[in-house]
Amino acid sequence: MEVLIPDDDPVRLLNAFVEELELSDLYQSYGKIKSSQVTPRQMFKIVIYAAMNRIYSCRDIETACKRDINFMYLLEGKPAPDHATIARFLSLHFSQCSKKTLAEVTEMLYNLGEISGIHIFIDGTKIESAANRYTFVWKKAVTKHQKRLCQKIAVFVEECEILYGLRFIFNGKKFGLRTLKKIRKKLYQIKEEEGIVFVHGIGKRKTQIQKSIETLEEYLEKLKEYTKKIHRCGDRNSYSKTDPDATFMRMKEDHMRNGQLKPAYNLQHGVDSEYITWLDVTQRPTDTRTLIPFLKDMEENLTFHYRDIVADAGYESEENYLFLEENGQNAYIKPNNYEQSKKRKYKNDIGRMENMTYEEDTDRYICFHGKELPWKYDRKEKTATGYQRITSVYECADCKGCPYKTKCIKGNHSKTPMEDRVKRLYVSKTMKEKRSEDLERITSEYGTRLRMNRSVQAEGSFADVKADMAFRRYSYRGMENVTAQSVILAIAHNINKFHHKIQNDRTGRHLFELKKTA
Repeated sequence: MEVLIPDDDPVRLLNAFVEELELSDLYQSYGKIKSSQVTPRQMFKIVIYAAMNRIYSCRDIETACKRDINFMYLLEGKPAPDHATIARFLSLHFSQCSKKTLAEVTEMLYNLGEISGIHIFIDGTKIESAANRYTFVWKKAVTKHQKRLCQKIAVFVEECEILYGLRFIFNGKKFGLRTLKKIRKKLYQIKEEEGIVFVHGIGKRKTQIQKSIETLEEYLEKLKEYTKKIHRCGDRNSYSKTDPDATFMRMKEDHMRNGQLKPAYNLQHGVDSEYITWLDVTQRPTDTRTLIPFLKDMEENLTFHYRDIVADAGYESEENYLFLEENGQNAYIKPNNYEQSKKRKYKNDIGRMENMTYEEDTDRYICFHGKELPWKYDRKEKTATGYQRITSVYECADCKGCPYKTKCIKGNHSKTPMEDRVKRLYVSKTMKEKRSEDLERITSEYGTRLRMNRSVQAEGSFADVKADMAFRRYSYRGMENVTAQSVILAIAHNINKFHHKIQNDRTGRHLFELKKTA
């Protein structure tokens, strides 16, 4: 085998790289390991090399171990593992320590000088779950059904009070499981006292108490079901019955062209020098609330601290700006209105705050017509994460007779007639200040270079995984297994990238240069 495999084959690099890893967490997930069986290190090599060659099925990996000389080289004379052993390796063993293994790989690349440890490019993509497509549970629909059920229960309780002369005292109008169980207990007491025997089958008439108890049991089961579904949703709007960890999201791969939602996960990549140094799998369809958990998780596992955080417009928020500042990191996040602000329509919109004159000493805005919008009051708002944001409200005293009123005040959602409406601005001073500082950073020469590299490196990592490695759908279910499979893909991507850099003499390069215009 040593003679048959070329010296520059990626399998040799993979073998040498993995041999340098400690993999103590992976070994701890096993009990006793027989000398005749494949070791966890060899299993790890096989799974990584399979991903490097677009092989994701356990049965296909088993076949490759029996026929492919490169897989035999990694097995070192051991018998080929069967597909069940390979599946157990990922779902039972590697899933317990996947992120710690990725951290170990990242640390080795850092020690080799392959990653900078200074700037990280963050982006996200949605990858479809292994769940069935039409197994959705919508939180809004379940909540609506639960509300209707509570109304039915209220009517049922009133009927029981009349039929059996009982009096039920409740705190409020909502009936919980504990309250219904108490009612059930009282109904069963009446049954025992009167010696009523339940009957079943055709031609047998049920007593009123039997009908009441059966109705109550049915309501109890339904209420348990709805409560369980709402609890499982958490702060999500949906989940899949066959993979409860997956959330229904709008995907770019829309083969039916009808905006169909599919069960998926939001995969976040942190890329440095073209290597995936960290990742996170979330259940949220949007990226805004994923940045802070991503950075906290990364800092807990990596020994070095990134200085420059580069991300797209989807990550911009006041909370994210303040977190990065408190964490001693520089935000290079494209503002939400960055591309839009370059257009003529945006610049000519007189109703926008950005196109009005602000007088800092008097804390007021001057509109296009020269009228004043002084500060009126501040209002506090709490975001979904619990962050408190202060918004300042500026309002014009009188907009009657203004020739630019229809251009300045837009929207027909207000019940107030147009002639009585006045211009009102809602401004977060903190967000305005942080966005201004961020805009200054990203428009500098260094910031422009980082943004260019983000589009090449962060989005390029997803292009490699989805197109080059042909991975479009997870083959495992559950958050732990999906994370483990994502880490396998990331490490495979990193080994492939390291091999290509060695072959092209590009090792140690961290950023692409900007193209100089004449």
